[in-house]
Amino acid sequence: MTKIKLELLSPAKDLQTGIAAIDCGADAVYIGAPSFGAREAAGNPIEDIHQLVNYAHKFWAKVYVTVNTIIFDEEIETVQKLINQLYEIGVDAVIFQDMALLKMNIPLIQLYASTQTHNYEIERIKLLDELGIKRIILARELTIDEIKKIKNEVKAELEFFIHGALCVSLSGQCYMSYDFSGRSANRGECAQNCRLPYTLIDANNNILIKDKHLLSLKDLNLSHYINDLIDAGITSFKIEGRLKDISYVKNITAFYRQLIDDIIKNKPQYEKSSSGYSIIPFQPDPEKTFNRGYTNYFINDRSEKVSSHETPKSKGKYLGKVIEIDKSGFRIGTNEKIYNGDGICFLDSKENLVGFNVNKVDGNKILSKELYGLKPGTKIYRNFDYAFNKELEKDCKRKIDVEFEIFETENGIRIESKDEDEIKVSKTFETEKLIAKNALQAIETLKNNLSKSGSTIFNVNNIIIHLSQTYFFTTKQINEWRRILLEELEKERTLNHKREIFEKRKTKISIDHELDYKANVVNSLSKKFYEELGVKEIEPGFELQKIHYGKTVMTCKYCIKDELNLCPFDTDKKVNEPLYLVHENKKYELVFNCKECLMEIISR
Repeated sequence: MTKIKLELLSPAKDLQTGIAAIDCGADAVYIGAPSFGAREAAGNPIEDIHQLVNYAHKFWAKVYVTVNTIIFDEEIETVQKLINQLYEIGVDAVIFQDMALLKMNIPLIQLYASTQTHNYEIERIKLLDELGIKRIILARELTIDEIKKIKNEVKAELEFFIHGALCVSLSGQCYMSYDFSGRSANRGECAQNCRLPYTLIDANNNILIKDKHLLSLKDLNLSHYINDLIDAGITSFKIEGRLKDISYVKNITAFYRQLIDDIIKNKPQYEKSSSGYSIIPFQPDPEKTFNRGYTNYFINDRSEKVSSHETPKSKGKYLGKVIEIDKSGFRIGTNEKIYNGDGICFLDSKENLVGFNVNKVDGNKILSKELYGLKPGTKIYRNFDYAFNKELEKDCKRKIDVEFEIFETENGIRIESKDEDEIKVSKTFETEKLIAKNALQAIETLKNNLSKSGSTIFNVNNIIIHLSQTYFFTTKQINEWRRILLEELEKERTLNHKREIFEKRKTKISIDHELDYKANVVNSLSKKFYEELGVKEIEPGFELQKIHYGKTVMTCKYCIKDELNLCPFDTDKKVNEPLYLVHENKKYELVFNCKECLMEIISR
């Protein structure tokens, strides 16, 4: 039976973070190219990406590079050269947004369709599948049932975000940043306008909510839904966070590695998509690392509140409530141990986040002359866990099991090495065969020294000896044999890493309707792509337009009215519409498409 491979995909803002992710169990990592990645601040030199590729391929792990911005005509040649470079250094796939890549003169490197290609509607997803795109990264807003329906319609692999920050807009259709500040999210320059405070007013300019983060969402955590996603057809599980630090990536990667491994143990039809196992020197805990509170978003449709109106910052892990206050400090009702150096925070009477560092602690009492306006009953969170972060500084190790088998030759010995993937290397060593005076000690010396794999990627877990007699070999000899064998085996593993090629196909699907600016067409090649599919009228992309008034800058499945218990399907309460969001001098109108259960934000 051919097993289905499951992939844990982790983010890497740089080389060191990528290596750490692989060590902690990632089957693949995604990293930004030097330019044209959807996180401008997370670009990486080609040399660093090359090093990451070389390291990952030892474990048959993969490296995907983001080239997922929109591309202007004058940049097409530069992008072609970049993708050629990525192909030459062994990158496994390029994550893309702009359809121009399908018309470029580039090698047959795998192209994975980013969420920015708007993989929310089945027609769009089927088109990409027909074109030969091997993997489609689905929009975060989809439910389990919707994913199942998509899987039944396409042959492509399906990738889904399982953890991290959420974009409030449907992927690929956010223009708020560019409208507000001239910084295009589709160019990797998102100004995170969704994390700003807004005032909500009605048609009569009455203030309904003042200065709250009304578009800021909690962070995604689908750790309880991995089984359901596997059953729905997801095979790649993606952690968001190409701007996150190395501690975050280590913690979250290790957490999901353990979770997916446990599932694989109970589902023999699945296996991990890379080799080896990770040795984790800490107990992973997503609550102890950056988070704005967690949500399962719409995986079960609209089952919970998903926003974080009070603050876009991390609150961290809930400790307990303040139970006692005096002049020397305050006591928290908690079973968690508090350390000097911890970061503590709470929401004050105006629901503003207040934070401070713990300098002195006595059990569950924080000693401080400054009480920060705390009251009994205030909920206390720890957004920096000093002890846990010290644990995260420890190195994770990733190992591949290998077996040595020793045979006798006329002038010495032959050692065969075989790893867990059946990769083999055999070496013959000429040596004098002196019969050992102490047979037990000689065998122990041989096995002990062959087993010392040290800083290599291997763990020697079995040694089989086929010798006519017990011979004495020096420690120096044995160590040299082991070194040579493991070096050769590592090279052989890299040679056996298989990189798939892109098999581009023609499609019979045609698009007979007009395309507006939301198709993100900003160059001649992407325009040609759509024209060949039958499109007659194509509006230039948002970034090419000077007038934005009246245009939708964001379409959201998230709905402010639903979040405020004002959904017309659930209540008789009425508000004077239209509603507006205001920040400083900028005003946006909210339009509620209740039939499709979507909210549009329009520039005014």
